[in-house]
Amino acid sequence: MATGKPMYAVGLDAGSRKTRMAVCALDGGRIRFLGSSVVDSQGWVKGKIADQTAVAQSIETAMREVEEASGVSIESVVVGMGGPTMRGANSRGVIELGHVREIEQRDVNKVVERASRVQLQEDRMVLQLFPHDFVVDDHPGHRDPRKMLASRLEMNVHLLTCSIQEHAALVGAVNQAHLLVEETIFEALGACYAAVLPEERREGIALVDIGAQSTQMVVYSADSMNLASAIRICGDHFTRDLAHGLTLSFEDAEELKLQFGCALSENCTDTSYVELPARDNRDPRQAKRKFVSQVVEARARELFRHFRNELSRVGMDHSLIGGVFLTGAAARMPDLCDIAEQELQCQARFGLPFGIQDWPDEMNDPEWSAVAGLAMYSAKLKSQAERQREVHGWLGKILR
Repeated sequence: MATGKPMYAVGLDAGSRKTRMAVCALDGGRIRFLGSSVVDSQGWVKGKIADQTAVAQSIETAMREVEEASGVSIESVVVGMGGPTMRGANSRGVIELGHVREIEQRDVNKVVERASRVQLQEDRMVLQLFPHDFVVDDHPGHRDPRKMLASRLEMNVHLLTCSIQEHAALVGAVNQAHLLVEETIFEALGACYAAVLPEERREGIALVDIGAQSTQMVVYSADSMNLASAIRICGDHFTRDLAHGLTLSFEDAEELKLQFGCALSENCTDTSYVELPARDNRDPRQAKRKFVSQVVEARARELFRHFRNELSRVGMDHSLIGGVFLTGAAARMPDLCDIAEQELQCQARFGLPFGIQDWPDEMNDPEWSAVAGLAMYSAKLKSQAERQREVHGWLGKILR
């Protein structure tokens, strides 16, 4: 889009352990990396905001650092939202056109609005709407029904809902950091946007974004979102298991996990030992490295069995031809992909960010995928601004 003013795309991943921000420039139809920042997060408890001001301070610190790194003054961001309050559900919208006539844009708008008008529990809101297909006079499978002749139009969608309170707290924290929110999108969707090609989505894929205090998942088939949800097992569960099993503090268990954590215990020998952190002048202790791995492996298998149950719920447990992509800081644990392949019976790999020019090699890491995708989504919103102005209501929430 031609303009004399430079356009910048900024993604914000306000995680419970780390706050990341990436700024890119829209350069001749391409997205070019300009700078990034990562700072410790404050104000989160179990994946929810407990102190909005502390979260805002973390965001503002990340903003100041990325402004210094990129030389850009940041005004607005696309924000990723995750956590245990995220839930997905299928819905359908139906309208009668009265007589056989050509389907117009206003009809599409109306059926989308009907599909999103569901009875929600208290403190629930629709965050995003993902179209499956349109049904034109009882004929399913249509991607774009405009200009077709029909007397009845239906739409199948997948709705992603979240807590109103949590959404307001996150947006409030961003505003408190003197930033505008362009859009809030599901964090795992952002990671998928950066790490998975459209043709791979059509084959049937899943992405699991494993964070410190929450894990999110998205499942695609035939380029449609079949499932978006949260799993109640995250990186901190691995740490707590080690803390309980070896009588360690949470901090020491986290250090042990990062240094020696391995998800496949069969790769460890019975003769290999690790020295456990010692505090208060106590004598050092040792533990079998195999035991450490067995603790981690048990939780890893539980994670992917939960995920497999979610796949079964939508009939996708044997349909991931494109495999599963692992993102998030906790996904870097050695041999976690092997456990995923064993439990899910499909190929597993890291979901690494691509598609941004000059993206640094040291950030070619699954923990940076979400913020890369959020910046790419921001770029898409800005480059299609003219089109977005013509689209009203829930159509602006549809990922095209």
